[in-house]
Amino acid sequence: MKLVPDTSAVIDGRVSERIADGSYKEATVLVPEAVVGELESQANAGYDSGWNGLEELQKLTGFADEGTIELEYVGRRASGSEQAGASEGDVDAIIRDVAEDHEATLLSSDIVQSEVAKAKGLSVEYVEPEVQSDQDLPIAQFFDDETMSVHLKTDTKPKAKRGALSGMSYKTIDETVTSDEQMDEWADDIEALARTSREGFVELSEPGMTIVQYQDYRIAVARPPFADGIEITAVRPIVKTTLDDYEFADDLRDRLLERQRGVLISGAPGAGKSTFAQAVAEFLNDNDYAVKTMEKPRDLQVGPEITQYTALAGDMAKTADSLLLVRPDYTIYDEVRKTEDFSVFADMRLAGVGMVGVVHATRAIDALQRLVGRVELGMIPQVVDTVVYIEAGEVHTVYDVTTEVKVPEGLTAEDLARPVIQISDFETGTPAYEIYTFNRQVVTVPLKDGESQDTGVDRIAKQEIEREIRSVARGHVAVDLKGQNNAVVYVEEDDISYVIGKGGGRITDIEDRLGIDIDVRTLDERPGSPKPSGSGGEELQPAGEVVQPEITARHVVIRLDEHVGETVEVQADNEYLFTATVGRGGDIQISRGSAIAEELEDAIDRKQQITVSTA
Repeated sequence: MKLVPDTSAVIDGRVSERIADGSYKEATVLVPEAVVGELESQANAGYDSGWNGLEELQKLTGFADEGTIELEYVGRRASGSEQAGASEGDVDAIIRDVAEDHEATLLSSDIVQSEVAKAKGLSVEYVEPEVQSDQDLPIAQFFDDETMSVHLKTDTKPKAKRGALSGMSYKTIDETVTSDEQMDEWADDIEALARTSREGFVELSEPGMTIVQYQDYRIAVARPPFADGIEITAVRPIVKTTLDDYEFADDLRDRLLERQRGVLISGAPGAGKSTFAQAVAEFLNDNDYAVKTMEKPRDLQVGPEITQYTALAGDMAKTADSLLLVRPDYTIYDEVRKTEDFSVFADMRLAGVGMVGVVHATRAIDALQRLVGRVELGMIPQVVDTVVYIEAGEVHTVYDVTTEVKVPEGLTAEDLARPVIQISDFETGTPAYEIYTFNRQVVTVPLKDGESQDTGVDRIAKQEIEREIRSVARGHVAVDLKGQNNAVVYVEEDDISYVIGKGGGRITDIEDRLGIDIDVRTLDERPGSPKPSGSGGEELQPAGEVVQPEITARHVVIRLDEHVGETVEVQADNEYLFTATVGRGGDIQISRGSAIAEELEDAIDRKQQITVSTA
C-alpha cells in the first residue's frame, strides 16, 4: 500500500497513530517535500503546528528504522509564491499531484482537500476528527458556581476570579504549578473541542492567538511568539439577569420602548456591563423589537431569536452595512472601544437604528467623553441620549443627554451663548455636567446643585487669557477676572509695550479672539499680591504642597503618591496652571509638546515654585 499524507494529517499525528494500531503495517509512506517545506516554514515562524508536524516526521523515521514501514520523501518543495498562496490551495495541489504520480492513497484530515481529491478521481482516505463529548472541556474542573474567569499560564499556579460581582477577588486555586506540556495539551484539546463540538466555534485564529467560544465560555489561548509562554484565559458569566433586577427598571423600560434610543452601558472591566446588556437585549426582544448583536468575540448569552453577528471579513463597518439591510430595531454593540467602533456606532444610530453600546469607563461621564473628537460635538446627543453606569453588578448612575443653545452655567453675557450639551441625572433631572466649546477647545464642566463649581469656568477663562498673553510677554504674567466680560492682566513693566502693541493693535486682537475686555497693568499695580521671586519684592508663600516635576523624554511627571484619585490644582508661584486627576500610579503625566506641558516647563525654567493643592 502506498500512502501520501498531506500537511493536515502529519500535523494531527494521524499517520503514526494508524501505523501504531496496525492499519498501515508494511505500507510505503511517501512524504511530499512540499509538506516538509510547509512544516519547516511554520516551525521557523515559531508556530506549534510546524513543530508538531516535524515531531510526527521523526516518529515515522523511527517506524522506518524498525522496518514497520518504508519511508520516502518525494516530489518538489513549493516555491515562495506557492507557499504564500497556501491558503488558496497551491501547496495542496502539489501534494495531490504527488499522490497521482505515484498512484498512492491520499491521507488527509482536511475536508476540503479530501473533496477536491475525490473530484479529481484520486484514492482518498479522510480521517474524521475525533468528536469529543460536550462535557470534555479540559479546564472545567477549575470552575465552580462563583468563578467568573480562570487564568492559566506555563510555570505558574492556576488562578481565578471568584465571588459575587460586588466582591470579586483574584486568587490562587491550585498549588500545582502547570508545566509547558500540560498547558500545550489543554490548549490543543480546547481548540479541537471548539472545532468539533456543535456548541463551539473558533472566533479568531491568528498566529499566536486563538479565541474560541464553547457553550458560555469565552476562551483565549495565547502561544509563543505572541506571548512569552502558553496562556489560557477562560471567562464565563456567573449570573443572568432581567431588567427587573435593576434600579430604575420601570423608567428605563419606558425610555427604551418610547422610541429607538442611543444608549451607552459603561463600567469597569468585570462590573457587569455585558450582563446588563443581555438583560436589555432580552427585554427588547420580548417586546417585539427586532434585535441583533455586533460582537467580537460573540459571548453575550442571549436567546436564539437574537442573531449574533461578528466582524465581517474582520471589519465591523461591513457588518454594519449588512445589518442596515436586515433592518433591526435595536443593535447591541459589544464592545465599543476604538475610533472605528465609535464611528460605526454613530453611523448606525444616525441611520435610525436603536443602538446599545458597551463601553469601558471608570465614570459615567468618561463614557460620553470618549465620543468627543470622534463625533461632531453637536451630534453627540443625537448619537447617545442615555448613559448607564454599572458598578458591582448594579445600575449606579443614569444620565440623560440633551443639547440646548444657551449661555453656559457660570457665564452671563448673552453674546457667549452657544450649543451646550447638558448631562442630567436621569432620576431627578438635575444637571450634572455641561460640555461645550470655549475658545476652540471642548471643555467638560462639572456642575453642583445646578450651578458651576465656584471656580470651574473662571479657571478655564483664566487659563485661556494667560496662554494668549504669555505668547507675547517675556516675563511673569498674572490674571485677575473682573466679572464675565472683563479681566486685568499684570505683566512685567518691560512687557507692557509688547503686550499692548503698536496703537493697541495686539491687545485688541487678543480681546477679539477671547470675547473679553482686557486691562493691561504692571505687576507692581496688582493689589494685595506680592511680587514674584527674583523681582526685588517679598517671596511668594506656597499655597499648597511643593513638588519637583520630573521631565522625561515624553512626559512631564508630577509624583503625588498620597493623592491617588484626587483632583488637584497645579500652580507656579501661586498662579494657576491647570487642574488634573492623579492617576492610579500616584502621578500626573503631561505629554510633552502640549500647551500645558510647555507652560509647566517654562515655569520650571524660570525657577518658579510648583505647588499642588486639592481642587
